[in-house]
Amino acid sequence: MKRDELVMRLTEGYGNWVSGKESAEKYMGRMTQNLYPYDVMFSPVKINGITLKNRIVMAPMGNINMCEETGRPDNKMLTYFFERAKGGVGLITTGLVPVSHGIDPTVTEKDKLSYFPRIDRTRTVQAGWRDLAQGVHTYGAKIFIQLTAGLGRVGNPQCLVNELKFPKSASLNPNFYMSQIPCLPFSDISINKIIKNIGQASADAKAFGIDGVYLHGHEGYLIDQLTNPAFNRRKIGKYADWQRFGIEMIKEIRRRTDASYPIMYRIDLSCALNETYGDDMENIPSLKKFTNGRSVEQTLEYMKNLAAAGVDIFDVDLGCYDNWWLPHPPAGMPAGCFLEVAKYVKDYFAKNKILSNAGVEIPIVGVGKLAYPDLAEKALRDGMCDMIMLGRGLLADPEWPNKAYSGRVSEICPCIGCQEGCINEFVNGGHPQCAVNPRTSFEHIFPSNAPKAEKIKNIAVLGAGPAGIFFALEASKRGHKVTLFEKSDKVGGKTVCGSVPKGKFDFDNYRIYLENTLNRACDEGKIKLELNSQLTADQIKDRNFDAVITAIGTKSFVPQIKGVENVKTVIATELLCDPSKMGDAENIVIVGGGVVGCETAYWLSYEYAKKVTVVEMLPYMMEGVCTANRGHLLYYMKRNNVRLMNMTKVTSFSENCVNVAQNKHKNVPNPYNTWQPVLPKNVVNPLEPKIGLEYESETIPTDLVVFATGSKADDRLFYELQAINAASEIYNIGDSLKGGSVLEATRTAFRLAREI
Repeated sequence: MKRDELVMRLTEGYGNWVSGKESAEKYMGRMTQNLYPYDVMFSPVKINGITLKNRIVMAPMGNINMCEETGRPDNKMLTYFFERAKGGVGLITTGLVPVSHGIDPTVTEKDKLSYFPRIDRTRTVQAGWRDLAQGVHTYGAKIFIQLTAGLGRVGNPQCLVNELKFPKSASLNPNFYMSQIPCLPFSDISINKIIKNIGQASADAKAFGIDGVYLHGHEGYLIDQLTNPAFNRRKIGKYADWQRFGIEMIKEIRRRTDASYPIMYRIDLSCALNETYGDDMENIPSLKKFTNGRSVEQTLEYMKNLAAAGVDIFDVDLGCYDNWWLPHPPAGMPAGCFLEVAKYVKDYFAKNKILSNAGVEIPIVGVGKLAYPDLAEKALRDGMCDMIMLGRGLLADPEWPNKAYSGRVSEICPCIGCQEGCINEFVNGGHPQCAVNPRTSFEHIFPSNAPKAEKIKNIAVLGAGPAGIFFALEASKRGHKVTLFEKSDKVGGKTVCGSVPKGKFDFDNYRIYLENTLNRACDEGKIKLELNSQLTADQIKDRNFDAVITAIGTKSFVPQIKGVENVKTVIATELLCDPSKMGDAENIVIVGGGVVGCETAYWLSYEYAKKVTVVEMLPYMMEGVCTANRGHLLYYMKRNNVRLMNMTKVTSFSENCVNVAQNKHKNVPNPYNTWQPVLPKNVVNPLEPKIGLEYESETIPTDLVVFATGSKADDRLFYELQAINAASEIYNIGDSLKGGSVLEATRTAFRLAREI
């Protein structure tokens, strides 16, 4: 089984980088401006026939479910992109736009509807694309349309039920979501049609004023399936040559446009499956066909041939759907995680004197957690890449480029890497949003400048976590008089303890941002902050506020289990805030395998070298968490020998021991499964094996039990205030309304602040 040394080293480092006591700091991106002014980042760059005003590219942050059902870009999608163009980005790339409707059955919904934008339908979609291009150009930005051949094996297999059509792929491959369903091979005739459609879509894009095309050739989507021997194992026909589809596609685009029209190609240097799973590749049914993936050398040779055919610019990453945390690097991945990949390609092109068809050097775009201005500028100055791509950073703050250019880095709202809004929202049937920017995808409803309040109100906000701070800031912009009360001596709520692990540096950046933004508002007299202040309902009523907002968060839930007095215990959030509470414990059992429990386990294992066991009652660890974030934690916990026990109940505690009953039925899911996603609750896999009940008892020695059993919304104060009519308006927001995520907290806070 072939494995690449570079890829092996990188994939190993994406989990254990937090272990180093001193060296870890260099992997933690920070919102500093030590290299300001950012001369290289804000210098022009030429791509074939166009010139970009700066070197910042907006990544293809999916425009799924942001178009009309015909596929025409609507006002939601237009204003979403206009906001990023206005924010100063040089080049915008759209999300996926398939050209294979009627060929790939996974891209079209029932009744021939589409959750993707379309450019291949009829003239009815043309106006939307023309409006998009013209609006982006207003702000001096350029825009490329991201075309995809289709989804193939990573598409929704419900087409089998809805349309009685099997999903398809380059070869006979298992479907990613339901591996029991086979994907049948496309015929050569179908593939020829896809190439023709890509040429037509490119010609249309050029006619509609779009500045270039961007081909989605990475991550195991259909272009990657057809051009990677891991997925394309065809023995006969012209596409048995795995390079042929990509090269023919580029030639067709050139034929249908012209020599000066820019073509950008996104590619993975390696799908990194062998490097991720090693010998297990032979034992995992859904992966064992994929051991012959493109090597790094093969990918470089293919890129050289693509350039000869007409590609002008590349961006390069690692991974595919089956190790989804790689192409979608979550919070726990180090900053600038793929810069070394970009540098490797850049050096290869330079050494081999590979030029574009325009006769110039081919820019290589750096991707992967680069939304830290100093890091991005240093990467450009050091020649690691020629441009930088920002995705989630521009969802978190569309003004990122303008703020970086003008030296206002501390005002940039940072991405926290949770992927709850940008990815999980559309996985669960919504559209891209952002946990720290509630306006993302709602720019058509909420203007950037908050409208002044018709009536100025005296408002009390109780709780200075993300919801309380966000509401206070937004309400004060509208002219309201806001007093923010916090019972502790620090603002930030759960972000304080949640920022402790090194792998949560993005969360720490957000905590710092909230604190700095609040301090500026207080210094300007817009908000009054009262720390160490925990008022009763009567005290609040006595102060005669016009409105009271409760945002006091949650209270931890600890189950009553027999014998708990026999073990040393601590709540996970309390341990994170005060690591000294672990004492000299070496063997630690965490009760609760949700995101808090697993993040705590990863932290204790890598940063403190503790022996950790996680006990979870449900079939899956971290159920509901973004597949990328979940996979990253599971994979690296396994590598560091963290024991994960799913479908396991704590029955009692004895002296320094946890007594459990674990379901050992053969169909209990593998808790370390990172090569398949957990399907949403509303999607049923009829082929999934039924789980029986075969419980066995076990006693686990422990020095410390950490409870991560969840929390409940602390709505007590809200109902007390309501009962005594403490104000004419009383609202409950954030975790005290519904314990959950930053996404839910900021959404409720923002919308209420805009309306009150």
